[in-house]
Amino acid sequence: MSGYLPDEKLRLEQLRTLRRRWLKDQELSPREPVLPPVKKGPLQRFWSNFLQPKSLWRIYTFKAYNAGVFTLTKVLIPAWIVHYYVKYHVQTKAYGIVNLKPRLFPGDIILETGEVIPPTGDSHDGHH
Repeated sequence: MSGYLPDEKLRLEQLRTLRRRWLKDQELSPREPVLPPVKKGPLQRFWSNFLQPKSLWRIYTFKAYNAGVFTLTKVLIPAWIVHYYVKYHVQTKAYGIVNLKPRLFPGDIILETGEVIPPTGDSHDGHH
């Protein structure tokens, strides 16, 4: 005997149909999975409303951020660089940068004015 009996053929066909139907049922539709609605607490409700796109506070925050970035990158940093360059590389005035003032003693001559520093009147020749 070659081949299946009619009862066996019917059974195999039914099993094949059931397998196809089962595989078809495993595919999710675009509406699935259907989950129950999540109940949000008051803080979560606040943040979900607060973070909506195109809200007024977001627009103003973005504008303030852009203004701050512009001010920092286009005004403050270049001004600092120019100030540094002028102060330490261009300025030719004598004593333009003074790290430590030189000590002055009686009889010294001031370079800018040519003035001689007079002696002090506190001369102690004897005891204290």
